[in-house]
Amino acid sequence: MTSFGFTITAGGPFDFGASLRFVEDWPATSALPSDGRALRFGFCPETDWLPIGVSVTAAPGGVAVATTRPVGVGIRGEVARILSLDVDGSGFAALGEADPVLGDLQRRSPGLRPVCFWSPWEAACWAVFVQRSSMLIAARIKQRIAERYGATVAVDGREHTVFPPPVTLLEAGGLGLPAQKEEWIRGLARAALDGVLTAEHLRSLVPEQALAELRALPGVGPFSAGLILIRGAGAPDAFPGDEPRLFAILREVYGLPEDAPAAAYRKLADHWRPYRSWASFLFRAATYQPVRGNPGDEPR
Repeated sequence: MTSFGFTITAGGPFDFGASLRFVEDWPATSALPSDGRALRFGFCPETDWLPIGVSVTAAPGGVAVATTRPVGVGIRGEVARILSLDVDGSGFAALGEADPVLGDLQRRSPGLRPVCFWSPWEAACWAVFVQRSSMLIAARIKQRIAERYGATVAVDGREHTVFPPPVTLLEAGGLGLPAQKEEWIRGLARAALDGVLTAEHLRSLVPEQALAELRALPGVGPFSAGLILIRGAGAPDAFPGDEPRLFAILREVYGLPEDAPAAAYRKLADHWRPYRSWASFLFRAATYQPVRGNPGDEPR
């Protein structure tokens, strides 16, 4: 590929190898080939919604990024967001010193930061695909739609399909989904084109306001809103208000009672500010096992 390069320096501990290992097991990225050295993908950045190919490799203090077309500050920021390198993580380790449970996780996965969906738009579509389904089926649907409606980009000599931008799915005919889900996708496409379903907008709001705006979008409930904000927009300090899987993990490791109210989890997470999203991600990642057809367990 014609290569245009730049580097991103991490503020605080960061292990690109840990990010790669997570991507290899994450159903949302299951179609990506991996050689254990580079993260290669294509996506439509919300900066211009035009397809671009990206290759990311480790570099001293951060990562080196090569792209298939010239980029501006916006796309650089989007690549940084995907790897949570747009946040200074220097203070994250101190939370583990005050919280031994979190500290143990940090020692087991040093430098692991959240890996995000390529965009909030793509995260929102994933949330629709996985409703009343499984991660395995959702991954197949996502890949099928990308192959039918998306572009392809060549990255390091291999073709990568790109999940289509909002305008494409807004104007597309049948997506092979139930009518209700197709209506939701079109509504989400309009929100993305209007600038509502974008990382720039969502990150400009306090988390509570962002979650409220997301819940007002078609097909987005409390769980999906948290997914879009945390793993789509990459908000570093949000705590999901309704995530049974995370709550079950926290009950076990912190010894909370089975009937603990949501307020108890929020109080616990308050100790992780300003990295509540990062801490929650580590708890999920530590117990994560790839799901192969288990309905109802939405991924983060």
